[in-house]
Amino acid sequence: MTSAPVFDAKIPPTASPKVEFISLSHLNPSTELNPIPTRGIDLKYFRQYVRSLEEGGYDYTLLPYGAASADSFVVASAVGQLTERIRPIVALRPNTTFPLVGAQKLATLDQLTEGRAVVHLISGGSDAEQARQGDYLPKDRRYARTSEYIDLLRRAWTEPAPFSHDGEFYKFDDFGPGFAPYGSPIPISLGGQSDEAFQVGGEKADIFSFWGEPLDDLRAEIERVHAIARAAGRTTLPRIWVTFRPIIAKTDELAWQKAHEYVAKIADTFGQAAYGKQRFATAGTPQNVGSQRALSFAEKSELYDRALWTRTAAVTNAAGASTALVGSPETVAAAILDYVDRGADLVSIRGYDTLADAVDYGKHVLPLVRQELAHREATGTRGTLQAEHLGGYGEDYRRHAVAGQA
Repeated sequence: MTSAPVFDAKIPPTASPKVEFISLSHLNPSTELNPIPTRGIDLKYFRQYVRSLEEGGYDYTLLPYGAASADSFVVASAVGQLTERIRPIVALRPNTTFPLVGAQKLATLDQLTEGRAVVHLISGGSDAEQARQGDYLPKDRRYARTSEYIDLLRRAWTEPAPFSHDGEFYKFDDFGPGFAPYGSPIPISLGGQSDEAFQVGGEKADIFSFWGEPLDDLRAEIERVHAIARAAGRTTLPRIWVTFRPIIAKTDELAWQKAHEYVAKIADTFGQAAYGKQRFATAGTPQNVGSQRALSFAEKSELYDRALWTRTAAVTNAAGASTALVGSPETVAAAILDYVDRGADLVSIRGYDTLADAVDYGKHVLPLVRQELAHREATGTRGTLQAEHLGGYGEDYRRHAVAGQA
């Protein structure tokens, strides 16, 4: 059994003083648990989902992008008009949109939402997926293109006079001044686990994103990207975004019963290639380093730290964010706080029963995390949530974790 760390009143020096929550907007009720045929967008469902995020207290929603998905810019604009507070995060592949046009689209979204736009740049982790839209640039050069893309986005938003550019990937003459954002600069997010991803993200990104990993491993990765940022002379370090797929129920025991039911259904869906981008997934070794790491963790152990479960990654060949947090709302909230204590300040939580989970997280998990952070701000000390809900650091939890396995 993993020994429990000491959860005393002292706030760790690496802890983030605040956390903001991200979800992913779903366009229809098809899920990995219950894939259903769909034309793509169920407008009534989409409106309900986005409204639930606003009511549930989320801060951001990610609008994903894929070769066969809805357009993230159009969906982000809809989110902006359906909400008053949620910040839409546009997932954007540099190969699909010329940087000056991307800057124009993002600034337009920012104006329409009065300063809420965010962009997440996807350099591309799969040669096959990139080729579906005509991108044949080698993987090691795609991050170099993203680096140039970031520079041009920011120049397009801020240059007061026309400028020209002759780079490795883009060339133009006498552009500008471009269409300006609403007010503050639009945050630029980047993710990836390759050396190139860390270099570009550390040097230039406002946000660097990770999938859920064991605590010590994630902390090492945070230190790595921050060291690159400092070496580049940055005084403001990238914010850290980490993503989980929580499985919650009233008690830890019930959550584990649900988790084992879920993973059997997810494995069946993946085996039939019946949901989303799983149609394009292969059984071989994934090309992207993030998926390789997730599978490596899953091979070593199914359970890490307080509540991190890797079996969901194993049965899907780590096709996207797939590591779960399993437990009662209190256990999962405590687990999220463990990551906040290691330096994460943007936490993405999206479920497998997408709409129901989004509602449940908003009612039962987000308030617990925010209550603890409010306590810390008011008192300068940690509360008792992490000390009282030990999850994987306790014998009962581990017994429940293995009880439902086939």
